[in-house]
Amino acid sequence: MGESFGKHFSITEPKNINTVIYKVNKTEKEFLKDNPKFTIERLDYTKELVGNNVKKTFFIYDPHEEGNQLVIFSFGKEKVVLNVGYLETATNIVKISNKPIPMNCKTIYNEEETEFREFAYTPNLKRPMTIIDPDTTEEVKPSLYLDKETNEVKGKCKLKAGKSYIVFEIKENNYD
Repeated sequence: MGESFGKHFSITEPKNINTVIYKVNKTEKEFLKDNPKFTIERLDYTKELVGNNVKKTFFIYDPHEEGNQLVIFSFGKEKVVLNVGYLETATNIVKISNKPIPMNCKTIYNEEETEFREFAYTPNLKRPMTIIDPDTTEEVKPSLYLDKETNEVKGKCKLKAGKSYIVFEIKENNYD
C-alpha cells in the first residue's frame, strides 16, 4: 500500500461504548473569504470483535503532511465523552489529549418536529457542522438546496419531536 491510500489507526472500545471520530479540515485560503474557517469530516471505519471488546480501524484517505486534528466522541449509555487527538502523519501515531481542552458543546431539543438552521457548504461541499443522534451515533443527514439569493449550496436538518441531538461545529475563538 502506498501513501496515496491514506492512513489508518485502530482503537479498542469496551462493550457498550461506540466511538466516532471526525477529522478537522482547514478551509483552503482561496475559499476563506466567504466560507467557514474549518470543516469536519467523519472518518470511515471497519470493526472486528476482539473478546468482549470491539476493535475499530479508522481511515483518513487524504492525510495532511503536517498531521490531522481529530475530535473523538465516545457514546455510552447515559453520556458522551468528547476528546481531541492528533494523527502524526509521518509516524501514523495518534496522540490523545491528557488535559481537557476548552470546548463548547450544545444539545438541542424540541417538543415539535422542526428543521434546524440553514448552514452553508464550502465549494467542495464540506460543511462546518453536523448534528448527531446520540442514540444511534449517526449523523442527521441534511437536505441540500441552492439559495437563489446568495447562490450558495445550503443544508437543513429535520429533527424529530421529543428527542435530544448533539450539534457539533468547529470555530476558532479569539480571546484578544
